[in-house]
Formats: sequence, C-alpha cells, structure tokens
Amino acid sequence: MPLATDYADPEPRREDIDAITGPTLLEFGTPWCGHCRAAQPLLEQALAAHPEVRHIKVEDASGRPLGRSFRVRIWPTLIFLRDGEEFERMARPTDVAAIARAVAGIAAAG
Repeated sequence: MPLATDYADPEPRREDIDAITGPTLLEFGTPWCGHCRAAQPLLEQALAAHPEVRHIKVEDASGRPLGRSFRVRIWPTLIFLRDGEEFERMARPTDVAAIARAVAGIAAAG
C-alpha cells in the first residue's frame, strides 16, 4: 500500500487496530505539525520498498482514545505493528534508514 496522505476519518477503534492482520504502520500526528510534515518524505521513501505494509494516519489530540491507548505523547509517533501487536515505535523520526529497517522488520516478521 502506498503512503497514506489523508488522516483516517473517523478515527479507528483500538479493537479494530488490534484485529488487523499483517504488517501495519500507524502514524499519529496532525496536519499542522511541522515535524509530521517533515516526516512524510521519509515515510514515503521507507514504504516504497514494502507495498504490503498498510499505512494508517491518525490525527491525534488530547483526549483522542486511540492515541491515548497507545500512550502517544509526541508527534509524529510511528507504531510498527504485525498482526495487531506492536513491534517497534519511533517518535519524531528523522532517519529514513531507521524507518526503513522498522518497516522491513514488520514486513518480514511472522
């Protein structure tokens, strides 16, 4: 799957995320966050080699249930999942190689 450009609307429920099979990258952030916008080309590059990885963007804010359930405190936060289970997470990533390694890790896991 390619890089998601839109935030999920409505926000997914935690039980729906937990039930997803296969590799998934959950990205928490906001459209106005400079760090979130700066991460987009890095994510696009890292995901390009792994079209099997689902990318879900979740707009986060205080009181949003999905972000709170994952203990998100800073944007962007990337959560790398395989079959609904967290393998790795990154906050404010700036290194495309680190993102690519994590994407490859969830793509190969299982």
